[in-house]
Order: sequence, then C-alpha cells, then structure tokens
Amino acid sequence: MTAAALKPETASAPVSGARLLVSALERQGVTVVFGYPGGAIMPVYDALVGSRLRHILVRHEQGAAFAADAYARMSGRVGVCMATSGPGATNLVTGIANAMMDSVPLVCITGNVAQGVMGTDAFQEIDILGVTLPIVKHSILVRDPADIPASVAEAFDIAASGRPGPVLIDLPKDVQVGAAANHAEPRRFEPAPSTDPDAIARAEVLIRAAERPLLYIGGGVKIGRATASVRDLFETTGIPAVSTLNALGTVPTDAPGFLGMLGMHGSRAANEAVQACDLMIVLGARFDDRATGKLAEFAPDAQVVHFDIDAAEIGKLRSAQVAVGGQIGPAVQALADRLATRPLAIDPWIIRCASAAARHAPRYDAPGEGVYAPAFLKTLSEVAGDRFVAACDVGQHQMWAAQHCRFIRPEAHITSGGLGAMGFGLPAGLGAQLADPTATVVTISGDGGFMMNIQELATLRRYGVPLKVVVLDNSSLGLVRQWQELFFEKNFSEIDLSDNPDFVAVAQAFGVEAFRISRREDVADGIARLLAAPGPCLAHVVIDPRENVWPLVPPGKNNAEMIEG
Repeated sequence: MTAAALKPETASAPVSGARLLVSALERQGVTVVFGYPGGAIMPVYDALVGSRLRHILVRHEQGAAFAADAYARMSGRVGVCMATSGPGATNLVTGIANAMMDSVPLVCITGNVAQGVMGTDAFQEIDILGVTLPIVKHSILVRDPADIPASVAEAFDIAASGRPGPVLIDLPKDVQVGAAANHAEPRRFEPAPSTDPDAIARAEVLIRAAERPLLYIGGGVKIGRATASVRDLFETTGIPAVSTLNALGTVPTDAPGFLGMLGMHGSRAANEAVQACDLMIVLGARFDDRATGKLAEFAPDAQVVHFDIDAAEIGKLRSAQVAVGGQIGPAVQALADRLATRPLAIDPWIIRCASAAARHAPRYDAPGEGVYAPAFLKTLSEVAGDRFVAACDVGQHQMWAAQHCRFIRPEAHITSGGLGAMGFGLPAGLGAQLADPTATVVTISGDGGFMMNIQELATLRRYGVPLKVVVLDNSSLGLVRQWQELFFEKNFSEIDLSDNPDFVAVAQAFGVEAFRISRREDVADGIARLLAAPGPCLAHVVIDPRENVWPLVPPGKNNAEMIEG
C-alpha cells in the first residue's frame, strides 16, 4: 500500500460517530445495507433514518451476511452488512467465513459494548475481532469517532483491492455516540500490479509447443472482472476449457469447446481432458481438493502456466513452469493478443475433446413418472433464458445445477463454493435480486438447506422481492445420504428429513405464493407458473430420495477414476 493521500478537509460542526459512519458509507456509493438492529448498534440505526441508504431488515444476521455476499457477487461492488454485538456479531461469522473462502468483497459492521466496559464480560460483549481473525482480510476496531471516515475508506479499499475479501469494522457504543468533525476521509491508492511481458512471452512459448493444452478457469476470473479477456483467449485459440464450480458461466456452458466442470462431480469429458493434457493454463484457480481429486495424480503429464492476483496461490499446491502475477484481465488479454497472430496446431486435441464431450453428454430420459432433478434444472435454466441467475444452496441440488443448468455469464451462478455453507441459497437469492432487479433470479435449494434460513421468506414478502424459489425435496440430507450409501456401508445415520413441514403451506403462511410439483408431466406448467409470478414464488419439487449425483470421484482417487450410477 502507498501512503495515504489526503483530500482537503472540509470543516463542519461535530456530529456523532454513528452519523459519520452513515455519511462515510454514502460517500462510498453504498445504496443497500443488510442488517438487524440491537442494543450496541442502536445509535447507527438511529442515524440511518433519513439517510440515502436502503436498509434491508433480514430475519437473522446470517441472512444479512449471505445476502450482502451475493449482492457483491452480482453487482461487482462491495457488499455491506451490520449487526449488534454478542450474538448478532457471532451470527455473522459463517457469512464472513463464506466471503473469505470465495474471495468476496464484504464490509461487515458490528456494534460493541463501550470501551470502558470492554474486558469485563459486559452484557453481549464478545471479542469479535478475535473471533473472526482467521476469516477476514482485515479488521478495524475504531476507538475514536474522528477515525470513522478514514476507517470506512480503508475497509472498502482493502475489501475490493487485490484478492478481495471481507473486512470487519467494530464500533464500540461510545464511539458511535461520541462526536467529531465530519471531514472528508483520506483515500488510499493502490496501483494495480503491472503485467510482466517476459512471463507472457514464456507462456506463449509453452502454449505453442503444447499438443494438448487446456484452460483451467477458476473463480478468480469472475472476481477480477476478467471474463472478456478469458473469452477472447478461449475463442481466439480454440483451446478446450474446464471450469471450477465458482467459475461456471465465465465461458458459456453451451459453448463448443467447453467441457464442463472438473473435479469430484465434474463431467467425465472435463476430467479426462485434465488427466490427458500436456499443458494446463490455470486462470484464477487454486487447485482446490474438490477440483483436483488426488493431487499427486492430478494432470500428471501437464506443465503449468498459472495466472493469479494472489502470489501466495502460485506454487502453493502445484509448481508452475510460468507464473503470471497481477491483474488477470490485462495479463490474459496480452497473451490472447500474442496468440492471435497465428493459429495453434492443436486440431487433433480439439477433435478428441469434442468427441469425449459428445460421448459423455448427460442423458435426461430417466425412467419413471417422477420429477428427474437434472432434467428439471436444465429445462428451468433454458426457459428462464439469458437473464437466468441461480442462487444455489449446498447439497445434491447444487451439484445438479452446476452440471445441468445453462449459464451464459459468471454472475448467473452464485453459490457457496469454498465453505459449502447450507442455508446460503435463500438469502443469497435475496441479495442477488436486489443487486439486479432485471435478472430472473432463482434460488435452488434442498429441503435441508432451505430449513436453515427459511425465515427470509418474510424478508421477500416485506420488500416484494420477486425471487423465485425451487425446493428440491428428497426428504433427506441427500449428499450425506449418498456418501453413507457408497462409503459407509449404507449405515444411514441422521439423514432422514421425512418429517419436513408442508413447504407450500409454510410459504403461504409467510404470504408467498407457492405450489407443488411431484409428477414429470407437470414440470413444464410448473416452471411456467414459477417464472410468470409477479412477486416471490416457491415451487416445492418432490424428487426421488434414492437419486444420487453422478458421476463421482471417490475420496482418495484421481479424477480419471470416476464412478457412475
């Protein structure tokens, strides 16, 4: 970081720390804040009245963090959430960890007890800085109201710069009620790292020498707003591509040459290409264990060119013959421009990958009269069209959506990737829909995850958010059940959710339109009704509890050892 560059101060009459906070958020361009009030942050809520900020009152602080997370992913701006001290702050923790794992820019504001009673086990006192230390990019405990404008500016800069992540601002109550002059905050300026032309030249040499190159696209491309450059590289060179869960849509999933998601529940064509390639061009990916399977046997014949803004990720799990640091977009564009001068000689490889993709294409003609989840999700995404956005919860439905939905842009797929937090789907759909009211946002959830933040149906109703909710109900914790079936000798332990409530009745009790789909013949009409609803609407979709997600790379195996049902 360079030294702070100060704007000229504008003198004004002293105002409270709480009003300084609101003014600082407004100067950052914040328009929407997700939160829940309480004693230690009440002065801030008093200052919100009459401000330009739109506060969304969620029904649980975890919902605030998840909604702010999805708002950030959808809008490309920093998401903001706030909560009171003690249980309010600790209820944010899962959402903060989720943002850290998926590199989402988030500013989380917590109230705290007054400094004079800190350390005395005061009512609702929690050392939230200490609690969240491992799961934030930075923490700020504000001790003087005069420091609030600078602290807010610093928090936003850190959250959004480099590899993004969550930043915590903790405000003791005495700082909120104390007074200071409302001067303009100092701004921090961090120049973007420049692209190393020598590294780009070395990458070009390796790519032109390769017979079987492969693009391995990670979530860092979306985070770094480098989609256009990566698409240019993909289209210019014809190099086949695979994607991680969090990068789906970077290349349209129906584009020729895109082989699908790699890894544990990836496509066979993608995993076969990974294992056969002789050069892997890694774009903003971190060799996550769910993507690599047995790391020692991952892409065994491949050299690696690794692009990443976070230098700590390059060489962390897999050595790179060429490392390209800094902003991914300009670096990839420079490489694409060099490669555009003459075509690559990889036609046999392109034909081989295309043949594998056709040979292993999913089938949707499952027997029976019940709803087949993969076919349902595929149809839903296609009918919804180019404005479709899936806010996915975690479980079998998450994998089915990743495998079978059509995504034409990376913002169309929002899910809890690194943390795998159940309960993400409903509040994430709320945040995504508020970030882009023109999008057709559909929360895709299972019966287990849906129950974890079901209370946010009340938030949808209150604000008239036209989110569409699909609950795929197999009356069980499906992914856990699948693992118990395959790897724990069918010792089914604590996965039975057959006593679920009537989700249609529950949604209607919240004032949300709802209906049930249980037969395949009703799918087309059900999807049409869901998407046509003017307000929030829930489709309770009953599916076979015995259905598993295929294919699957078993634990401890490499990606070539996939099993099918």
